[in-house]
Parts: sequence; structure tokens; C-alpha cells
Amino acid sequence: MGSGTGSGTNGGTVGGTGGGTSRGTEGGHDTRARHVAGTLAHRVPDLGAMELLLAVARLGSLGGAARELGITQPAASSRIRSMERQLGVALVDRSPRGSRLTDAGALVTDWARRIVEAAEAFDAGAQALRDRRDSRLRVAASMTIAEYLLPGWLVALRTQLPDTAVSLLAGNSTAVAERLLADEADLGFVEGVSVPTGLDSAVIGHDRLIVVTAPGHPWARRRRPLEAAELAATPLILREKGSGTRQVLDAALGGLARPLIELSSTTAVKAAAVGGAGPSVLSELAVGEELTTRRLVSVPVADVVLARDLRAVWPTGHRPTGPARRLLSLTRA
Repeated sequence: MGSGTGSGTNGGTVGGTGGGTSRGTEGGHDTRARHVAGTLAHRVPDLGAMELLLAVARLGSLGGAARELGITQPAASSRIRSMERQLGVALVDRSPRGSRLTDAGALVTDWARRIVEAAEAFDAGAQALRDRRDSRLRVAASMTIAEYLLPGWLVALRTQLPDTAVSLLAGNSTAVAERLLADEADLGFVEGVSVPTGLDSAVIGHDRLIVVTAPGHPWARRRRPLEAAELAATPLILREKGSGTRQVLDAALGGLARPLIELSSTTAVKAAAVGGAGPSVLSELAVGEELTTRRLVSVPVADVVLARDLRAVWPTGHRPTGPARRLLSLTRA
């Protein structure tokens, strides 16, 4: 009997009092934790409501506060009532003589003032960051775009953002990608056959490569278009490996002969071709004047199209902002 009674009492204590209390405490703790951690935005009024309360305190008038903030008086009244419901206390006493803060309203106003001042400091800091970002623009571009398109875009950008200092790094498409991925440029431009790994892009234009040579070269007097196979087998004046022009030409022809001369800029390649060193393949953008003045002659090619997209590029997941975004918009104008 005694043994049975002791066992029953112990079981009731552990199972009823201990177990029940434990579960209730855990349940209550979870509820409070969720309340504290997860709903602050729902329990604290927004900045607009706090600014309204501060204006009421300063002006002594709900209507005057509404006018100062550019909202209607009914909207201001509704916002104050919503704020009072949210906090669970009355904040403003309204009367025909004006609006007066309650004791709780005066206390909440003091807190709100500190929050609004902190928000103003936050806003000033964010503006300083934007100003620092907007004070410079670093552009990296492959040679054809750098020499023949970017100058016009940068002149237009200068009229819109006269206080932004712009630096231009010209190189081949591979170098442009390297600059962007090393955070040495804010926006890049390339003209190859594909988007370099690690970059996002947008097509901003199209270009065509053409075979050119000096008027005295035998190809300048051809009556039939040049065959692609003959072009591929002929030593040409070419840009270096890694350039967009070289990439497009190599991909279109399935391989190239060893270059006659290899140069690192479009201007240098063009000068060598004009000087009669041999044939070359250049952007149509780069040789307009030379074709018009007959310093270079275009040689048709029968069975290959040497077209390419011109692209703006930037690191994956980081779309251009500030001056870089403005410049990007100008490329599509």
C-alpha cells in the first residue's frame, strides 16, 4: 500500500506539475521570442508617422502638421489614430483650440525625435556614399569601341554629369574582363564572340568586320569575291590574341594562318595596312574615312559573314549604378 501510494504521488508530481509546467514555460518562451524577434517592424511606427507626431508637437495643430508634410488633415488624423492603436496608448488630445500631446505622447515624441535624428544621419551617410560613387567612373573598353564609339558617349555623359571624373582603360576584350573582375573598372565594353566568364552583358550595337588592303595589293583588283579558305590561309596584319576582332575572325574561319604582323591596337593595324604591309581585317567603324579617300580598299569575301555584337559588360549580379548606369543608357540612345 505504502509503496503504491508513493509511486502514485511521484508519478503525479512529475507528470502533472513538472511536465505541465515545463511545456507551458517552453510554449510561453517561444511565443515571447517570436514576438520580440519577429515583429519589431509591426510594433514600431514608421518614420512618416513619427515625423507627423513631431510636427504636431512643434506646431500644436494637426492641420498645420498635415500642411507642412503635404498631406490632408483626414489622412493625418488617420495616421495618428493608427499610431495610437499600434502603440496601445493615446498620443494626442484634439480640441477646437488645437492638438495637445498627452503625457504618453510627449514621452513617445522624445523617443521619436531620437529615431528621426538617427534616420537623418543614416540618410546623410547614404548620400555621402552615393556622392563618392558618383564622383568617378572607371571604364574599360576594347580598342575599337574605345577609339571610335566611346568618345561620343563620354562627351554626352559630360554634359549630364559635369562633376564626374571619368577614366578610360583601353585594351583587348580579355583585359577588359580582367579589369572588371579585379574591381578596377565600373563598366566595360567588349566586341568578342561570347561574354567572358563571370560577367553579365547587354548588347548595345552591332559591327561588321571587313577585309581591307592598300590599293596596290593584288586583292584590290580582284573581280571575284575572296574565298574564305584563301583568307584563312593568308598571313594577315592582325590584332593580338585576346582581342575581339581576332576572336571573331578565328571563329568564323575555323583557324588562321600565322600573322604577317601582330599589333596591339586598331590604329596600328590600320596604319600598317594603309602603308601597304599587307591585307587586314578591321571593323567597319574604324575604316570609313580610309575607304572614302581610297587609302584602303574593301575586299568582298564570298562565303563568310564577319558580324559581331558590341556588348556592355559588368560583374555578374552587379548591374551598373550611378554614372555607369547613365553611360549605359547613352549607348542605346
